Amino acid sequence: MLVTSVIENTSVKGLQVEHGLSLYIRKNDGQNVLFDMGQGSLFARNAEALNLNVADVHVAVVSHGHYDHGGGLGTFLADNSAAKVYIHRDAFQPHYSLRDTGLVYIGLDNALKDSGRLVLCSDVTAVGGGMTLFADVSGDCCYPPGNRRLYGPSENVNDSFSHEQSLVIEEGSNTVLFAGCAHKGIVNILQRACQVTGKTPTHVFAGMHLVKSGLDGPGEDAFIRALAAELRKYSGTMFYTMHCTGTEQFCKLKQLMGEQIAYLSCGDSADLCLMF
Repeated sequence: MLVTSVIENTSVKGLQVEHGLSLYIRKNDGQNVLFDMGQGSLFARNAEALNLNVADVHVAVVSHGHYDHGGGLGTFLADNSAAKVYIHRDAFQPHYSLRDTGLVYIGLDNALKDSGRLVLCSDVTAVGGGMTLFADVSGDCCYPPGNRRLYGPSENVNDSFSHEQSLVIEEGSNTVLFAGCAHKGIVNILQRACQVTGKTPTHVFAGMHLVKSGLDGPGEDAFIRALAAELRKYSGTMFYTMHCTGTEQFCKLKQLMGEQIAYLSCGDSADLCLMF
């Protein structure tokens, strides 16, 4: 399996960037999977620059109903004429973020809901080809504090993230977990992935929603130390993080986790045939 970042907040390879996420996954069986689509059309342009063809994608997944992960849905449907898009049934509900200027809509384009190409998912969805989606995550271990600034579907109620789903791909000896922002907490998502598959993930690709936590310096440091301690319990798992984790926050995790964690910038690839 080869995982390439086509949208991420940073790049060391000269590609255009935006606040968002899109991963192009080439499975060993020849299937191509697109996990998230960034804000708009940039994911497609970056994919082309990396010699990756959006038209060749067999399965697409939108991790949750925020614009920086599903804003490119219209572009994908136009550029790829065949692939189904797996998205949670609650993803098209309204979603908001509390900014300095007030509440800002950060949801998806509802006009795309009736495109005929979408598979509306619920708790656990078998995709085939060793792929499973799950959304039924519970628990409050290392729950991201920045979530308190996110609302939906009501402007007056904090988001429950019922619309967030994660992907597991089982291929050979690898069990690979993909989580867009891990709003439900990456530790809780990891625990549910183990329950769904009966296996501990060998690799995890996830934003961890640590940036803009709203915590002060000592508070953020304590939260990251607690998170790192939980992740290090998965001693056989390699973590790749990106996007909403934040580069400064990643550096703090790196100091605590060493070679068990790496950052995947736009244009970077991870070849999972190279054993961890």
